[in-house]
Amino acid sequence: MRKGILVAGNWIIDQVKVIDVYPKEEALANILEEYTTNGGCAYNVTKALKRLGFAAPITAVGMVGDDENGNNILKDCLQMGVEVVNISTTNLKPTSYTNVMTVKSTGMRTFFHNRGANALLNNSHFQFESKSKIFHLGYLLLLDELDSPERDGQTHASKLLKQAQEKGFLTSVDLVSEDSERFRDVVNPSLPYINYLFMNEFELSRLTGMPTQTNGKTSLNKCISATKKVFENGFEGLLIVHFKEGAVAIDKDNSVFFQTAIKIEATKIGSTVGAGDAFAAGVLFGIHENWSVQKSLELGVATAFSSLQHVSPSEGIQSYTACLDIAKLYNYNLD
Repeated sequence: MRKGILVAGNWIIDQVKVIDVYPKEEALANILEEYTTNGGCAYNVTKALKRLGFAAPITAVGMVGDDENGNNILKDCLQMGVEVVNISTTNLKPTSYTNVMTVKSTGMRTFFHNRGANALLNNSHFQFESKSKIFHLGYLLLLDELDSPERDGQTHASKLLKQAQEKGFLTSVDLVSEDSERFRDVVNPSLPYINYLFMNEFELSRLTGMPTQTNGKTSLNKCISATKKVFENGFEGLLIVHFKEGAVAIDKDNSVFFQTAIKIEATKIGSTVGAGDAFAAGVLFGIHENWSVQKSLELGVATAFSSLQHVSPSEGIQSYTACLDIAKLYNYNLD
């Protein structure tokens, strides 16, 4: 029986600066705190799974630079008991890093990103010899080689995901909130080969060209309407959309599962960095353990809530049992 998760994609070092206000151009902001932590889909999800107490094997795939940041990522994974033989090292580019500007009063963040070694990750780095149950890849739109198209209209990522399915993996994909018009060209070719697709309401709107908000607030009904476009474009798996107020999952048979988020006071938010990855890790945990969609969503929002209370993406995350216990202590309410 297959077990474990193969986690691939972006391995990033986040250089976080907590500031008093996000300034206009040519204006000044004060740095109140600064620290270095894990970042990127693959790194954040791996850390979150380990914090939750995921017991099955985790295998890492990616690219890092031949530098201090890359060495630190490898050491951290080894300390967590993560298999790193499939993380390649290059001297052509540095380990990817992001300068994250986080406003202390709101937790809102702005990213300045150096794609670095992640831009070189390509299909040749994937062997699929692992007997893991799930292959999780992220972020599409932030992996240059995998996002690039081939002459037949497919992308390197779409062919990679097709290969993973043929090898017996359940495939899972997460997107990045890039403000561009590339979504359909990059994501749509992969849709037929994805079993679980994660995105937020902004990414859903970009992918479908349909609105997901009303008066600046996420609309559940508009999100559900927009998801229909994704299925029309060849997706047949479980589409999972997360937003501030909660998360909704929809399958090809139009079954809808909704879980509201746990409300948290703004003053208790350490940072919102990595909350989406924490959510995805919680859901993947449940999927791996054959939980119901509803219970998996509940762990997802509880994991995200846990992560929000620390300035790093992962250090605030408790065990999965503790996260579920926390969820029971709070009322689920839409803002």
